[in-house]
Amino acid sequence: MRAAESGASLPRNLEELWADYPAMDKSTPLEMEVLKEWQQDGVLCRVLRYQVGVFKGAPARVAAFYASPLPHAEGQIFPALLDIHGGGQSASLNTVIAYAKRGYVSLSLNWGGNPMQIGAERWSGVQTDWGKLDATHPPQRNKTNHFAGGIEPDEYTLDDQISPRNSNWYVVLIAARRAVSLLESMPEVDDKRIGARGHSMGGKLTTNLAGIDSRIIAAVPSCGGAGVLTESQTDVPGGVKTKPTEIELACIADNAYIPRIKCPVLWLSPTNDFHAAIDNMAHNWQNMPDAQLRLSISPHYNHLHGSEHAMTEILWLEQHLKKSSVQLPQTPQIRFEMNHADGIPRVVVEPDRNALVQSVQIRYANDPQVLTRFWRSTETLPNPEKTSWIAPCPITSLDEPIFAYADVLYEVPPAFRSEKSPTCALSSRMISLSAADLKKAQRKLTLPPQALIDDGSRDWQDWYRSNWDHPPLWTASTRKLKDPAWRGRKGAALEFEIRSASENQLVMTVVSNGWGAFDSRKPAISYTCLRKLVASPEWQKITLRAEDFQSLDPQQPGALADWSTITECSISPSGNVIIDGKKQSVSGQHWQGPREIRNMRWIEHP
Repeated sequence: MRAAESGASLPRNLEELWADYPAMDKSTPLEMEVLKEWQQDGVLCRVLRYQVGVFKGAPARVAAFYASPLPHAEGQIFPALLDIHGGGQSASLNTVIAYAKRGYVSLSLNWGGNPMQIGAERWSGVQTDWGKLDATHPPQRNKTNHFAGGIEPDEYTLDDQISPRNSNWYVVLIAARRAVSLLESMPEVDDKRIGARGHSMGGKLTTNLAGIDSRIIAAVPSCGGAGVLTESQTDVPGGVKTKPTEIELACIADNAYIPRIKCPVLWLSPTNDFHAAIDNMAHNWQNMPDAQLRLSISPHYNHLHGSEHAMTEILWLEQHLKKSSVQLPQTPQIRFEMNHADGIPRVVVEPDRNALVQSVQIRYANDPQVLTRFWRSTETLPNPEKTSWIAPCPITSLDEPIFAYADVLYEVPPAFRSEKSPTCALSSRMISLSAADLKKAQRKLTLPPQALIDDGSRDWQDWYRSNWDHPPLWTASTRKLKDPAWRGRKGAALEFEIRSASENQLVMTVVSNGWGAFDSRKPAISYTCLRKLVASPEWQKITLRAEDFQSLDPQQPGALADWSTITECSISPSGNVIIDGKKQSVSGQHWQGPREIRNMRWIEHP
């Protein structure tokens, strides 16, 4: 692919940006190299490399992991899945093996150029080599990050003038399209059944690939591809809003690619993802028909998924890529009801009537801060026929918008119950009403401040959990203390009970001003405290004052002043703490017994 001559007309839209790609793809050999081959876990594995193209006179090559099922008959072909990693990550051997065991030829690109791991061994052979470009991430040669650093030219860009072709999003997307061509060329691949999945930056690339390459017949963008909202879009409540240029909107932003997507898409992203804001997605994907789009939105998580949501991806690909008998239900329908005499908004959800519903959970928020909002759970009850579910959504402010969505859980088909979860979760779209809408409907403030935060009766419903399969490292986190309904007053103490069957410890961490939620000019600061736990079957009471928490930021040391700017709270046996004025990492013991708390509350005058 030739660089544009200085002064030449530059692409102004996707048609112009990709106009010369078909000829380049046809005329440029892939030159696939098999660098290593072995069998593992009943599948065939390879490290391979292929030629993306020739740029500025030098070839660019990307390494990848490959895995495929072992054929049971001569000439047997399989559907193929392209995996695209996220920022700072590398190709995943575990991912391609997992999907090969499920019956797919799978290819995971190492576009970022970072080390590739084969178990405990680091691959020491030839690697991704972008030639005279640098589309690695983080950048390994170029001081400018052309994923975030604009489209101005330098020695590592394709064009020598300001051009959308200087964006590394474009360059890596060429690599992804060429990977589709590589899969097409493989005799073991059914070239009419090629799909794509990707996480984070790979989620954006998956979205863009589905929009520009019709060979993709199913796509699962994870935590990426939400599109941008501009600061001028004041009519859209919430969201992450930026100032993209006209050429960025036309050629680089997801907004240009989303309307072009024709294949089925599963949107897999949590409520509080920093890279794919749910408010942005709700607006930018609103015109995609329900028949084409499914959503699986994990509550409370950031850049991770709950097991029932991860399970949905497996079933989605079974249906749309493998073309098996699996049929996921339709997208649940959702709406507000604003006519109840008590002044409380209601949310009504109608799942697919042709599927057996296991449970429905409606969640809502009265907070425009998309990254730090707490999604309140509310009593969700079915009508007598169980064709719709309704939940009251009491609010704390008429000056802030309200947001809502629902998760509908279904039992997993028997053949898949050995996988990640016995249930899968399909979500509704997220809907919202502005403050003006609430006032016009004469809604009332009916949720006063609450002393009780969590009585423990609903497991960890208001929390998100990580490292749950590692007893010394498990962590439970919640944003509930940020919500005005459960925010601590000045001078109050936080109290809760916990049980530990063996002697252990508890690291409590709170984040102040996360993502600039209370003051965008000030940094987020984590404060922690450490408490010892005795071995006992009885509940142990923990009482914590604000001043018990010490800053982990050496630039801003000291105790937490009060609870007013807390955006997140976490508990774990392990973590970072301040001991004798110094930051130290402490590791808890293997947790014995159930992980549970109860009676978390504010005590006004401890």
